Amino acid sequence: MTKRILIVDDEPNIVISLEFLMKREGFEAEIAVDGEAALEAVARSKPDLVVLDVMLPRLDGFEVCRRIRADPDSRSVKVLMLTARGRETEVARGLALGADAYVTKPFSTRDVVAQIRRLLGVGP
Repeated sequence: MTKRILIVDDEPNIVISLEFLMKREGFEAEIAVDGEAALEAVARSKPDLVVLDVMLPRLDGFEVCRRIRADPDSRSVKVLMLTARGRETEVARGLALGADAYVTKPFSTRDVVAQIRRLLGVGP
């Protein structure tokens, strides 16, 4: 069964890169460009994992993560925060809100793929 990834970022270059990378790795990819669209997509399509930026229009990634974890229907969705916000306090906040992993931009595509595979429990 193909794993579904929701990419939540408002930077077109990041979205294009991640979408290409996820499809190349054999995952289904869906895109959301703001926090509210992300929550709607999680409720509608039940992704296996969300790649989530922090700095988003409408709702920031921290709030999106908190709401994903608060909802019994989405609580088991894996969350990988992928953001330029890399101070220790921000990483700690993301993890405290329930993110399964936190990667800072700029990022290595190899590292992101490895993290996603680890979180989803799928081999290389």
